[in-house]
Amino acid sequence: MLLLLLGIVLLHIAGLVLLFVSTIVSVWISGQTSTSDLWQNCSTISVGSQCDPGSAGEWIQAVQALMILSIIFSCISLLLFFCQLFTLQKGGRFFLTGTFQILASLFVMSGAIIYTVMSPQWVPDTEPFGFSYILAWVAFPLALISGLIYVILRKRE
Repeated sequence: MLLLLLGIVLLHIAGLVLLFVSTIVSVWISGQTSTSDLWQNCSTISVGSQCDPGSAGEWIQAVQALMILSIIFSCISLLLFFCQLFTLQKGGRFFLTGTFQILASLFVMSGAIIYTVMSPQWVPDTEPFGFSYILAWVAFPLALISGLIYVILRKRE
C-alpha cells in the first residue's frame, strides 16, 4: 500500500511540475524568427527584437487564467490528499482530492484547446508549436489519470 501511495504522489508531482514548466517557460510556439508563450509574443527584426505583451487579447488571458487555475487546483489537490491521508476514516475514498485533480486536468485541457484554436491570431500558422505546449498536453492525461486513481483509491491501514 505504501508503494501505491508513493507512486500516486510521484505521478501527481510529475503532472504538477509539467504544469508549472508549461505555464512559465516561454516556448509555446517557437520559430526561427519568433517565440511565443502565454505572456508575450516576441519576434526578431533587423535591429533587435519586438515583444508584444500577452494582454493583447481576451483569449490569451483566458488561457493564462486556465493554466494558473490548473496549477492552483493541482496544488490544492495534493494538499487535500495529505490531509485526507491522515484524517480520512478507514475504507473512505479520496473523492475531494480526485475532484480537484480532475478539475485541474480539465482546466489545462481547456487552456490548450483555446491556445490551439486561437494561436493563428497571435503568431503565423507556419510556426511550429514548442515544447511547453506539448508539456501542457502531456500534463492533461497525467492529471486526469491521477485524479481518477484518487477517486478509485480507498484508504487502508
